[in-house]
Amino acid sequence: MSTFRIGAGSGFAGDRFEPAEILAEHGDLDALVFECLAERTIGLAQQRAASSAGAGFDRLFLDRLTGVLPHLAPRTRVLTNAGAADPVGLARAVVDLLAAHPRGAGRRVAAVVGDDVTARVPSDARITGTDLTIGDLGDRLVSANAYIGAGAAMRALENGADVVITGRMGDAALFAAPIAVHHGWDDASPDEMAAPTLVGHLLECAGQLTGGYFADGDRKVVPGLATLGFPYADVAADGVAEFGKADGTGGLISRATVLEQLLYEIDDPGRYKTPDATLDLGDVRIDEVGPDRVRVSAASAQGRPEQLKVSVGVRDGFLAVGSIAYAGRGARERAELALRIVRERWDEVHGRDPGEVRADLQGYNSLRPWHEPHGEPAEVRARLSLRTFDRVAAALLHREVEALYTNGPAGGGGADLSLKETVGIVSTFIDRDRVEPRVEMVS
Repeated sequence: MSTFRIGAGSGFAGDRFEPAEILAEHGDLDALVFECLAERTIGLAQQRAASSAGAGFDRLFLDRLTGVLPHLAPRTRVLTNAGAADPVGLARAVVDLLAAHPRGAGRRVAAVVGDDVTARVPSDARITGTDLTIGDLGDRLVSANAYIGAGAAMRALENGADVVITGRMGDAALFAAPIAVHHGWDDASPDEMAAPTLVGHLLECAGQLTGGYFADGDRKVVPGLATLGFPYADVAADGVAEFGKADGTGGLISRATVLEQLLYEIDDPGRYKTPDATLDLGDVRIDEVGPDRVRVSAASAQGRPEQLKVSVGVRDGFLAVGSIAYAGRGARERAELALRIVRERWDEVHGRDPGEVRADLQGYNSLRPWHEPHGEPAEVRARLSLRTFDRVAAALLHREVEALYTNGPAGGGGADLSLKETVGIVSTFIDRDRVEPRVEMVS
């Protein structure tokens, strides 16, 4: 069968728009995939949907689709996990968008559901890395979504869907589905799913593969980062894939950029567990075959996991942050004094544990608290933060930081206060047979 060309339209929910539009116009694509779902994203979406504070899906996808529609060939399939907590809701919104767009006529839309296992995950399921169980979370449990494989999306494509909207599907599975359908590979066969899963793993972070996260000052120079192009892959029937980007775009595809992405988020290269295959990356070959052209081959699998990973959203209270800036001579000493004042008042005036307030010097040691920088910073921001379930305590922190303006030390300015309700993420596992992905054809 012919080579299949698949492009990466986004690597996360806040990614740029124009690289996908360039790929759609100049990439001659068979499929374009928008990966939009990070670990916490779906928990936040579930929280929004449950509280009627907004849609349970990523509305930005509608703008992304609007931007690429004028350039999509009739054969180009679009897949995304931007459905988050409500794939059907986004699918219906996409139907309306297509109906109003001159290039949308005739395109069918499907939603993949069934990844939400909140009611199915056992209460005695162990939370990864702890001695706690899901039952121990009590009413803090917000959501539980299993990382499903490519199978349901493949069925949607086989049923004629032009746009497939999913929730918490494995990132690589989004890409693997259209590749496997084109080449007639079986999603129940880990050996056949190894190659498309590997391609998906390399494409899933979009601009990371073309050098965005690879770039590192003058140590690893990547040209044209302001116009970074997103990658595509040409996947042959034997599973060999060649990766490239649109001509004239910035960025770099090299053996080094591909190797970094190959090992991204992997603890054991010999047994990288995905929903469709446990990949063995030990024999993978990466060869530069031309400028910005890299061939990847020899993907293999060691079966597939009997359990699926579950991303569990947990109510984590409020995050209150207050900060104030100091500049000029003695900036660090004055910022340190500001931190001490608030923590002393937290204990002596308010009778609270000062250990519950985190204190940082941004611009000095907030990212590396163990490091002792040389020299004095020209400016520094004193930052205090508090994670709490007590909204009164959060408001108290804000008042104390703002009061530093005139209650010392000297020269503070630009106070910034924020408060947000947070969702934490933990993980567990569920038996594969307890998860039942299914397809809903919406148009």
